[in-house]
Formats: sequence, structure tokens, C-alpha cells
Amino acid sequence: MIKVSEEAKNKIAQLMAEGGFNITEDFVRVGVKSGGCSGLSYDLDFDKTEVEGDKLFEDNQVKILVDKRSFLYLVGTTLEYSGGLNGKGFVFNNPNAQRTCGCGESFSL
Repeated sequence: MIKVSEEAKNKIAQLMAEGGFNITEDFVRVGVKSGGCSGLSYDLDFDKTEVEGDKLFEDNQVKILVDKRSFLYLVGTTLEYSGGLNGKGFVFNNPNAQRTCGCGESFSL
């Protein structure tokens, strides 16, 4: 299960609308890829199509797709959005990450 905070939901809705997506019909695709200073980094994009093998979650009216490989890394994660002066962007609060980099964009297990 992946959770979505209210701030993240609002920003996702705004960005989806700007990109021609609809939050009630389309998906937020969240994944993990190799890279970053801690070994793994997060990937977030919008998608109109569910692929075979995807895990589908819905939280706070946001439909989230996670590919099979990324699922184990992201179980229990909360997607948040920070719009403060010290940094803007989506933040992944991942209980599985044992080490994260200073910017919070990469992690390791």
C-alpha cells in the first residue's frame, strides 16, 4: 500500500491537469530505478495505461501504479509534497529505506 498526503494529492491534481491528464481517470506511476548517490532513486510520472503486472493502489482519490519490481521497495511508503523555501518537490517517506541521501531523492536498503 502506498499513501498520498493531502498536499501531494493537491499538487498531483494540478500537475496532471496541466499535462492533459485527469486525476479521476489516469494514474500516477511510481517506481524505483538504479541510480542516485545512495544506489536507488525514485521515479514518478503520469500514465493513462495500466500494464500487466502493475499493482494498483488508490489513496486520497489518487490512483497509483507500481511495477512489480518496484513494489517491494515501496510498500508502506507515503508520498508527500513540500512547497517550502528550503526545497520544493515530492518526498517519499519510505519505511524500507535504511539510508537516504541528503536531498532525499535516493535511498538504499
